[in-house]
Order: sequence, then structure tokens, then C-alpha cells
Amino acid sequence: LWGLVPFWAGGGSAPVFEKIYRKGLATGTDPDGAEYWGGFHAFDQRFVEMAAIAYGLILVPEKLWEPLTEKEKDNLAKWLYGINEYELPICNWILFAVLVNVALKKLGRPYDGEKLEYYLKGADTFYLGEGWYQDGDSGQKDYYVSFAIHFYSLFYAKVMGEEDPGRAALYRERALQFAKQFIYWFDNDGAALPFGRSLTYRFSQGSFFSACLMAGVEPFPAGVMKGLIVRHLRDWMKKPIFDRDGILTIGYGYPNLVMGERYNGPGSPYWALKTFAFLMLPDEHPFWRVQAEPMPKLKEQLALPYADMLIRRYGRHTAAFVPGKYSPKGHGQLPAKYGKFVYDTGFSINISKSEYELHETAPDSMLAFETGGYIYVRRICESFRINEKEVISVWSPCEGIRVTSVIAPTRFGHIRKHTIESERECTACDCGFAVEIDVEGEVIVEEEAAASVENHYSGCKVISVNGGGRGTVIVADPNTNLLHPMTRIPAVRYEIHRGRQEIITEVKAGYYGKTV
Repeated sequence: LWGLVPFWAGGGSAPVFEKIYRKGLATGTDPDGAEYWGGFHAFDQRFVEMAAIAYGLILVPEKLWEPLTEKEKDNLAKWLYGINEYELPICNWILFAVLVNVALKKLGRPYDGEKLEYYLKGADTFYLGEGWYQDGDSGQKDYYVSFAIHFYSLFYAKVMGEEDPGRAALYRERALQFAKQFIYWFDNDGAALPFGRSLTYRFSQGSFFSACLMAGVEPFPAGVMKGLIVRHLRDWMKKPIFDRDGILTIGYGYPNLVMGERYNGPGSPYWALKTFAFLMLPDEHPFWRVQAEPMPKLKEQLALPYADMLIRRYGRHTAAFVPGKYSPKGHGQLPAKYGKFVYDTGFSINISKSEYELHETAPDSMLAFETGGYIYVRRICESFRINEKEVISVWSPCEGIRVTSVIAPTRFGHIRKHTIESERECTACDCGFAVEIDVEGEVIVEEEAAASVENHYSGCKVISVNGGGRGTVIVADPNTNLLHPMTRIPAVRYEIHRGRQEIITEVKAGYYGKTV
């Protein structure tokens, strides 16, 4: 529905799908039917699916509502109203209830006006500044800010502008501010930062700009937004993200269940179709006439204080340096998706298969401690500071070890300065980016104080500047990297002593673009 609804709203026709969805809505909400979707409980996943249904009922009632019988309409409206009767998590989910109540209101059906206002005010408490929200009580600032909170807010502004002009104007203004910073999450070739959860939604990463077009918000000229959307889709279409039947798979750059979250199902990847919101634009909209334009002129380096990020643009790839601050409440792979020193559009990230062996932990862009038979990486961030030049974080991988890390971008990579206070003897690997292997021109080097891995389109070298480290290359387990099934990670191994010591590591990286 995230793709079909704007297609229909823009004048498209797909009678077969229209019939399928009308039948589904009728049978799924019939409490006496064999295919009834069922009642609810607190935090019910079915509340999530209501968002796309509400999207359709608001934009194309002539396709999904009006052809239903009165009994079918009653059943559907009653089923949707159930979202008002159960507890929702304090996060972007509350906006599902906003969409549902708006849909019921516009259809002339019973809705909960108090809940509608309560959840709208609740979402406002997530706001931080400069267009940035956090995703409720988790405190995360990831793609849920763009493809959820802003997307639904801009949709609200589009369809409720006359009834609630104040909020509509506020949501548009916040989107304008957010866009000026969020564009830094994309590189010049359209790839986006692999950061945070729900990365299996893939090209929904670009859906915010489609939502801007949908709501008449112009942070950039239409040609610039068209160019960003087109390059982003092209970047994804070059990757093997479909199965042999043409179905989107769970994974990122290829099918990969290891990186999924516990709430993922076969339909999850289709949230990517939110990017096709631009299909609802009328034929006379400038979007359809303008040429796709390149990225506007952006700063080489920029701090995003409300996103807890320092961005550096390196020609063919873009990197985000973060302090590793994340909620302990999660859905899997949190240290990998939020706790690395840097997230890069070209190299992506590795996730972990275990905490017992380095090759299974695959700790790219991390300082990984080996002690007591386990591998420990950055988990608990006690405090942090971000400025235009560096990211400073104080963190603990495990009991008895405390680290202060200062990460500073450079022209060709970055410098890491770690001050370690340890109560135990152990070793630690300061790891660079994961580089794809089994491709043309692979070169692997392990030296006294450095290690490097190169292929024909990218490479990474890690150098011990201070601390007496020794170069090593970690052969990461298959399917740990999000873009490539097989990678190797250059690293420097340090001996960690009791007391206080300082190590300094330089990471150099080059990404020249993968040809297809």
C-alpha cells in the first residue's frame, strides 16, 4: 500500500490490486470470518500495519472504502478504532493512531478526538531543535526521525492543513530545517548512511524528500530533490536486494537475516515503498518536468548537534562520526547499529554473530577488547561532546575498563586517541573499515605497526601512531557486513596493561566506487 496508494492518488490504475486489497480489508476485519486478523493487545504489531491502511483510506477512499458494503465499512472502522483502546509504545508508533483517527474522521466514522490531540501533543515532546526529533523514550536519532516522524507529520500537514493550519505550518517549518542537515546523510552517488535500526527498509532512507514534495515543502529546488531520489533509487537497484522471484528480501545490500530485528517479517522490506510518495504529485507538478540535478554545494565537514553526529564528506563517500550513545532497549545488534566510531556510505558496517571470537564479532570501526574469553566493544557511553572537529566519548566496554576516545576526521580518514584505564591485563584491536574480499586486485598487508586491505575500488589502512600496536587482518565471518557477504577488517592489536595508558591509531580509507 505504501507504493500503491500514491500511485492511485496520482491517477494510476491497477484494478487487480484494487480488488485484492478491498477483499483483504473486508475479510481481515470481519470478526466472524475465517481470515479475521484478530483483536489486539498492548504494543500490538497490527497497529503498525494500520498506518498504511489509513494512508489509503485518506488519499484514495474511492479505491479502498467506497466500494465496500455498509457492513464491511462498519467492520473496518471498528477494527481500526481498536488502536485507541490499547497502550502504545512511546515512540513514532503514536503517530499511527494519529493517522487512523484522521482517516476515521474524514470518513465520517467514530474517532477519538481526545486521543488524536493527546498523541499529537505527545509527538511534540520528542522535538529537540533544528528540525530534529528523537524517537520517543528510546532517545534514538536515526531514520525513524525522517521516514516516520517527519513523514507522518508532513502527511498530516497535507491532509489536515485546513482543519489545523497552525500545526501544518509548524511541521513544514521543522521539515525545512531538518532537510538542510539530513541531506548530509547522503553521498554524491545517492548512497545513504547505514546507521540505526530497520535498515531492511532500504530506500525508505530517501522517503523524507518525497514527503517534502507531497506536502509542498521546498528546502531545495525540485530538481535537487529529484536528483537525490533518483540517485538513491539507482544506487539500490544496483544491489542484489531481490530474490529470484523479484521479491524484496530482509537484509540490506543482499539477503541477510543476521542483521534483522525481531519485528521483521516478509513484508517489512516493503516499507521502502514510502519513497514513492512522489507518485501522488499531479501531472503539472514541476517534479515531472525538471532534470535531476546534482547535490547542492555542501560543507566538507559539519557537526549536527541534535543528531549527535559529526559528518565528513570524502568525495565518493560520506562518513558520520558518533559517540555511541544509544538506549539499552532494542531489537538486536545495537552496538553494531549505533555504537561504532564511524558509519560510512561506501564501506557500510558489520554486525556480530557472537561475542566469543574476533572473526564472529567482526568489530569494524570499533576498539574491541579481548578478555576472559569474550570480545567487548563500546556499549555504555557515560558522556560525550561533539564539536566541528572531533567526537569525544567516555565509555566502558565491560566492568573494570573505562575509555576516553577522541575521534577526529582527517583529509583521508581519521585519527583515534584512546585513553584507557584498566584493572586487567588484556589485548585490544583498534579496527578500521571492513573491505570486500574475493574481488579483483585484492591486496592484504600485515606489518609491525600497520595493516591494510585493498581491492580494485576501495581500501583501508590502520596504523599504530602511539602505543606499540601490531598490524593484523581479521577475516570477518560471512554475512556480517551489510553490503558484502565476505569482508576483511584491517586492525592494530595493542597490549593493554593495568593502570592508565594512551594509544593513538590512524585510519586511512579510500572509496572509488564499485562498478556494476
